[in-house]
Amino acid sequence: MKFEFQNPTKIIFGAGVLARLGEVVRSHGKRALLVTGGGSVKRNGVFDRAAASLKDAGVSVVECSGIEPNPRITSVVRGAEIARKESCEVVIALGGGSTMDASKVIAAAVLYGGDPWDMIGHGQDNWAIPTRALPVITVPTLAATGSEMNSGAVIGSEDLKVKSFVMADCLFPKVALVDPELTLSVPRDQTAFGVCDLITHVTEGYFNGIDGTPIQDRFAEGVILTAMEWGPKAVADGSNLEARTQVQWAALVALNGWVQVGTAFSPPVHMIEHALSAHHDITHGAGLAVVNPAWMRFAVKARPDRFAQFAQRVFGLSTTAKDNLGLALEGIDKFEDFLRSLGCPTHLSELGIADELFSRYAEDAVLVVRDENGNLPGRPPMSKADIVEVLRSAL
Repeated sequence: MKFEFQNPTKIIFGAGVLARLGEVVRSHGKRALLVTGGGSVKRNGVFDRAAASLKDAGVSVVECSGIEPNPRITSVVRGAEIARKESCEVVIALGGGSTMDASKVIAAAVLYGGDPWDMIGHGQDNWAIPTRALPVITVPTLAATGSEMNSGAVIGSEDLKVKSFVMADCLFPKVALVDPELTLSVPRDQTAFGVCDLITHVTEGYFNGIDGTPIQDRFAEGVILTAMEWGPKAVADGSNLEARTQVQWAALVALNGWVQVGTAFSPPVHMIEHALSAHHDITHGAGLAVVNPAWMRFAVKARPDRFAQFAQRVFGLSTTAKDNLGLALEGIDKFEDFLRSLGCPTHLSELGIADELFSRYAEDAVLVVRDENGNLPGRPPMSKADIVEVLRSAL
């Protein structure tokens, strides 16, 4: 599967397209900040291949390495200082979602005169949404967040124990160079967490969006079914390039705007998970695997028909001898079973999280996204007590 598409990020997709990195970057600048994570891209040779392509195209490179799995504002500040000092004209993200998120905010921070933390929503009165950024080129090495082709970024503060987000048009990458071969070395657990992550992006809109979006429903169901078909194959055999390719495209489609357009959705599961990973530095997809089924069991009574549709269309369950609520609950059980079959955790205890800070997690979950009553938006809206209830059910 190879193609090009622009929405508004231009995507160049297909096995082997990493070789085009230099050509792509050269049209946006001659001096690049190359942002990487914990070192896997160097161990598996991807960094050297990327650097060679850039060198051949006449692009000089300055590196910013060590971006954390839950990227911190301190790393953003460090990256922006490097880019500013070295007069970088373009930012390249070579890594997973955390590296791509950090790169976007670095690109904006270079041109912002204030504290980059002001750009991340954390309950402040004056949220400095960026309007300018250096051009960003994304090269994902993990299929999960879809950050390669959207305008969002999630950044945390280790000192404040807060993890939140920013969205702005200037943060759309100019080009996403998506090469599924780069995901072949991803470990089984991270592959599984990525599958969970991409599915959760879709279920957030599916269950929390407005009514009357049948095309988006079918988009969502198609992405989920594709992830459920190919995800286990990628987990079982990391060298299966076809499986890696299908999961990569599913992850990208899950959050590039197609599935969510017109749904006006809210993401309560993500807000709750952000509160957890801000305190415990857990892998985002692993946290979602625990929170999403627990949230579903909370929300199902408010929309049994919707969850019953999920059970029927995704898992092929029958309404015979069941009311919609019973069918819906069976579908949620099937979904949790699927996550468990991939090797994902489904209880907080598996992540080493107990109940001591549940009230703090609930406070943090509504820090930025809340309605006029102070509740976490969704269907249904969640009070802080509701959030605690969901977390207790997930122990």
